[in-house]
Amino acid sequence: MTQVPAPYGVEGKVAIVTGGASGIGECCSRLLAERGATVVVADINLPRAEAVAKSIGGHAVRLDIVDDQHIAEEIADVEDSVGPLEIAVLSAGVAQTPTRTEDYLMSDWDRIVDIDFRGAYVSAAAIGNRMTGRGRGSLVLIGSTSGIRPVPLHAYGPAKAAVIAMTSNLAAEWGRSGVRVNCVSPGYTLTPMLQGMIDRGERDPHILENDSALGRLVLGEEIAQAVAFLSSSEADAITGINLPVDAGWLATTSWHTYGGLPAAR
Repeated sequence: MTQVPAPYGVEGKVAIVTGGASGIGECCSRLLAERGATVVVADINLPRAEAVAKSIGGHAVRLDIVDDQHIAEEIADVEDSVGPLEIAVLSAGVAQTPTRTEDYLMSDWDRIVDIDFRGAYVSAAAIGNRMTGRGRGSLVLIGSTSGIRPVPLHAYGPAKAAVIAMTSNLAAEWGRSGVRVNCVSPGYTLTPMLQGMIDRGERDPHILENDSALGRLVLGEEIAQAVAFLSSSEADAITGINLPVDAGWLATTSWHTYGGLPAAR
């Protein structure tokens, strides 16, 4: 029996994914393409973006999200060559290792805040301001549970908290213009970046798993599913939210004060 594909609400739309050539961004690029969107893989690593785009039948563009002097022109070029953007996933970013304040260089702090917060704003403005002129569009920013709970990431955590706050600001500003803005905040997600940290001994996977209600890490594909939903017409009444996808990490951490989670029944 032939199975009819489910209507996902992104078919035929043009989507751009910043940081779309690796990690969570790559998972989002692949899932949106699988569900029928025309995907522009935007990344500072153009060869990698081209490889991903070729594998999903999409398009690739080199995009530096902190280059506010040229990003608007680059987005205009994308729309001229591919079509008006109706979906944007702003996934580009960099991570931080836990660092004590006395050991943390301000140049490293500036770099993370510049990319993870300022870059998110610059790219959101460049894309969102064009969407408002057409009266439609959906942006999904990528936050982090590190922006919700205190962690020893003195640049990354505050930068992601700022992204979460910015999401509701932009949702309010652009809502009457038909543009929705939401945020997905991943918990510890088994991306190549996190796997590299585990391999280098910078993260203990057993601690990360034990600190979640479900007792496991999140998969990149699971983040992409939440992003695809918020990007779609199925979420037309949803804007200004932050959706944690964290295997229950936020729900679990305070239970350690009471001896930890109960064992499986």
